Amino acid sequence: MKLGEVFPNETVNTTQGELSLHDYWGDGWGVFFTHPADYTPVCTTELSMVQKMVPEFTKRNVKMIALSCNSVKDHAGWCDDIKAFGKLSEVSYPIIEDPTRDLAVKFGMLDPDEKDAAGLPLTARAVFIVGPDKKLKLSILYPATTGRNFDELLRVVDSLQLTAYKKVATPANWQAGGDCMVLPSVKGEEAATLFPKMRIEEVPSGKQYMRFTPDPSQ
Repeated sequence: MKLGEVFPNETVNTTQGELSLHDYWGDGWGVFFTHPADYTPVCTTELSMVQKMVPEFTKRNVKMIALSCNSVKDHAGWCDDIKAFGKLSEVSYPIIEDPTRDLAVKFGMLDPDEKDAAGLPLTARAVFIVGPDKKLKLSILYPATTGRNFDELLRVVDSLQLTAYKKVATPANWQAGGDCMVLPSVKGEEAATLFPKMRIEEVPSGKQYMRFTPDPSQ
């Protein structure tokens, strides 16, 4: 999958029944995240954390969906462990079954360095963020041994949603509400009109490209 490509509209079996990805996400944003296997320690911490953060993603009009290379029946039992570990009342987002690993192969999500008990490659920890236009906006691939930082995914969603509609970019370590950078394509009078509080940081080259502005969504 390349950035800007339409994310495949797969019809999948999940803990919430059969659904198509595009219909599930509707006119909002989607996060598709994958896991090596059920009943594994790092995955259990991740799915527990996602459930705790569902309200934050919901506020941003983002729907979560997970995939693990086991059956729906296995997922149902595993959800009991996830709820117990996280002291949760539910796992409210669907988990896709992929016991044949067809989807894992299709999306290039196998980790050749980590094997399961049968000697097969584990599914890597992939994250795909999909926009309302159903196009891929971001992808990250973690090895099976490294758990994800879902606070960082929230930060990325904030940046993607802001920069989709405003002519800005977000600098290193940006957080929602922080100063943004005016896109190089925005010139002269347009920049002054759109960003009246723009400031320019001087650099030795004399080139005035370090242009900052308060978060235009605030």
